[in-house]
Amino acid sequence: SPDCSFTCHYRCRALVRLDCSGPPGAGDEDDGTEQALEKDTNVDEPGEWEKAELDQAQVEQRIKEYNSQINSNLFMSLVQGWRGAGGVTVPCPGPTHPPPGVSQNKDGSYTGFIKVQLKLVRPVSVPATKRVPSLQAGRPGPRTQGVKRRTSFYLPKGTVKHLHILSHTRASEVIDALLRKFTVVDNPRKFALFERSEKDEQVYLRKLADEERPLRLRLLAGPSEKVLSFVLKENETGEVNWDAFTLPELHNFLRILQREEEEHVRQLRHRYARCRQKMQEAL
Repeated sequence: SPDCSFTCHYRCRALVRLDCSGPPGAGDEDDGTEQALEKDTNVDEPGEWEKAELDQAQVEQRIKEYNSQINSNLFMSLVQGWRGAGGVTVPCPGPTHPPPGVSQNKDGSYTGFIKVQLKLVRPVSVPATKRVPSLQAGRPGPRTQGVKRRTSFYLPKGTVKHLHILSHTRASEVIDALLRKFTVVDNPRKFALFERSEKDEQVYLRKLADEERPLRLRLLAGPSEKVLSFVLKENETGEVNWDAFTLPELHNFLRILQREEEEHVRQLRHRYARCRQKMQEAL
């Protein structure tokens, strides 16, 4: 494709569909500036308020203050009866008949909502919805047997998802839940959850560790999106975890790198050729 530069084996062309409506950054002038600003102001360590430990009385007081400041029904509440094993959207039934997989809550845990903005610059993969026909009608294609069919597309810019989670829910579990919501089959290790904050006209972005608890951060920060918001992005900070990619993907990356290198060389040669032409005209 001329827009997304997707490279595919010619025998796999019938198994992949792309929604190439335009370049990933088209129509979003502010995204590039903000992304560069975020990279320049990236921080690794949590702030002092994020390290604060609250007892149950303080948690109850914070929840009351939080609920009094929001204008929606996305309240936080203490879990009174039962809690799950750390999953997302856990109901709180009566104290006498717990559903399978939950246990009695005695640690003062609470539930609430977090909003996550998806800012992905690369396409994601989902299971194919239609059966891909074989090359010969009525006979399965011998080279397509055993191939997992999937569809790749770009998630719309500014996609936002609300999740109802527990205070014990970890950042890695939030990523898993988001991928399930959108039926994304890519490896969760390709993605990372970031906290985003604004201060003194600066944008600060910090990648959450797998064990950090987003709802706890939401409670400590309050409901203001400028103080704290959550963003799902590609996991590109630090070294790339190449083990998370499949063999065809790695080969695909090598082809893309080769094309990018050839394009850079072509542009450099063109620039020097123009300079040489201008000098010859001046002579």
